[in-house]
Amino acid sequence: MIQLSGAGKRFGHKLLFENADWLITAQDRVGLVGANGTGKSTIMKILAGLDTLDYGELTKAKGISAGYLPQDGLTLSGRTVFAECMSVFDDLRAMEKELESLTHSMAELDHTSAEYEAVADRYHVLEHEFRTREGYSIEAEVGRVLMGLGFTKEDWQRQTDEFSGGWQMRLALAKLLLQKPNLLLLDEPTNHLDLEARNWLEEYLQDYPNAFVLISHDRYFLDVTVSKIAEIWNKKLWFYTGNYDKFLAQKTQRNEQLEAAYRNQRERIEQLEVFINRFRYQATKAKQVQSRIKELERMERIEIPPEEKTIHFKFPQPKASGRIVAEFGGVAKTYPGRNGSRPKEVFRDVSFMIERGDRIALVGVNGAGKSTLIKLLAGTEPLTAGEFRLGHNVQADYFAQDQYKELDADARILDDLGTLSPRSTETELRSLLGCFLFSEDDVFKKIGVLSGGERGRYALLRLLLHPANFLLLDEPTNHLDMRAKDVLLTALMEYTGTVVFVSHDRYFIDRLATRVFEVGGGKVEIFPGNYEDYLWRKQGGQHVAPTLEDVPGLELVGETTASSHVSQKRRDPSASSGQAMGHPTSIAPTGGAPLLAEVERSGNGSGAAVAEVPKKRLNPIKRKQMEDRVHELEEEINRTESAIAHLEIELQNFVSADQSQRQSEELDQQKASHARLLAEWEELAEVLQGSD
Repeated sequence: MIQLSGAGKRFGHKLLFENADWLITAQDRVGLVGANGTGKSTIMKILAGLDTLDYGELTKAKGISAGYLPQDGLTLSGRTVFAECMSVFDDLRAMEKELESLTHSMAELDHTSAEYEAVADRYHVLEHEFRTREGYSIEAEVGRVLMGLGFTKEDWQRQTDEFSGGWQMRLALAKLLLQKPNLLLLDEPTNHLDLEARNWLEEYLQDYPNAFVLISHDRYFLDVTVSKIAEIWNKKLWFYTGNYDKFLAQKTQRNEQLEAAYRNQRERIEQLEVFINRFRYQATKAKQVQSRIKELERMERIEIPPEEKTIHFKFPQPKASGRIVAEFGGVAKTYPGRNGSRPKEVFRDVSFMIERGDRIALVGVNGAGKSTLIKLLAGTEPLTAGEFRLGHNVQADYFAQDQYKELDADARILDDLGTLSPRSTETELRSLLGCFLFSEDDVFKKIGVLSGGERGRYALLRLLLHPANFLLLDEPTNHLDMRAKDVLLTALMEYTGTVVFVSHDRYFIDRLATRVFEVGGGKVEIFPGNYEDYLWRKQGGQHVAPTLEDVPGLELVGETTASSHVSQKRRDPSASSGQAMGHPTSIAPTGGAPLLAEVERSGNGSGAAVAEVPKKRLNPIKRKQMEDRVHELEEEINRTESAIAHLEIELQNFVSADQSQRQSEELDQQKASHARLLAEWEELAEVLQGSD
């Protein structure tokens, strides 16, 4: 369908790729990957006919159409949203008008005339084409795509120039999907989409009838949409069958093979050079020497490219906060109306509790209030009503989507960072900046000349210089490539503080979140586990209600601690908790004695209340000692679970057999320790629950 042959492209003095051969067939679903700056977007523009090759040629089959969506920069105006999308079908609408005209003509003409026969023939040909191209359902198709990409019916009649840049890009994507070109070229199509729109686009692309090539830094999105990976690496194109996960495994094998071939070639070169140098001046060996010189000249040298730049950092481990990090009690937030419009209610009567060690993902459609909730937690937005309390020794740090706007545009990067960390030497600061891909003369740039992605990276770096135990992150993964996201993810998983974050990266949420807060409709619904668990419950699984564990001032003392309860949920999403099913749950006022809650059983259908268990008298001093031990055990269980999770991640990255064996032994020890601690905790909790 489309073919690159011996293709090469330079950007100034830099060679992006050369000798690239690529045949894209009619049903290909390709993910184009590679480090930043390797030429991914350039190849997309070449395939779209918007750029040219410096070497080689591009061949297209006759009648092939390519539709290209850039990362940003498209703006539309002059029509309503619906009319803009309907403009894609101008030829079909013209055909529809002609059909109407032909219908009127046939009604007026003599059915026996030759003129009527000609009009009727034209009508049947045109109507068949119109029906084949699904002309009768274009309005329904426009509505389906607009709804899928997040446009409400109220938006359809709004002017396109009323929408922000992100929504303009959604509209441009909608038009491309409606056009259904033979080759769809999407450069970061998920950049401006929320999770719901991404999920819809995944399903749409799975059923797309033609070929597509897409660039994305969303690993999950690539995994579920593509069946082939094209990687620009070492100035060449490499191809792999399968999704992104399979590509990673195959790439590891390829690198090992390349390194082995490189070592073998170096050994052969050394052998040849030793022979040549030894016998160069001996007449009896002249023929053999010349043969080896020619072999060296013909040899195509294998190159091992330098290590790809990766952000390496660890969050500073903060001082421990209290068990309760933040509480909302009956919180409401309303923005006043503008120009006589009605006030906008974002939250009403919202109550929840955030505990130490929580990693909470905020999800919901764009405009639901996720960023507003983070701002309320950060204290940068006032409450309209209700109460918000930060816990003991809680230090909060807030990373906003537009954090870079608060930076001094005239300051040089190195100087600005030095002001934040006056005790650091210039060498230390430059090393830190290098970790975030600011190297050599980049460190002397003024903040104002940085691109959006560079400013986002720099703003994140500034945040990391300040130790805090409560991180509030609004889209921290924006402008990071996949390698940078992986490093950030690892750092956050090792971080001992509490995190509340907004991200539209499904893989990032799945790996990081221990709870999901769904924001929308003026309320916040709480789901234990990661995004996969959240979807399972939304699609019919048991929703574990937050009514007990999130009551301000009450502490769960039933099955496990909050974090171990979540861990159990993630191991077995199908297992519903006793709390959610209405089984008796023990709760204790913070700092006080446990009580037995009488909760209606939902499982037996009888509606009978659980009988109160007779309590034994317990010495107050003994009770205090047991309660202190329970709290110690909860902290030890949390640490053990973190160690187990860390070891399980490390075991996935094979280094050597000895190391894997050591890690396995340590993992077994940690699991045994966890079981022992949990048994002791349950025993003490049972005694405390049954005592007075």
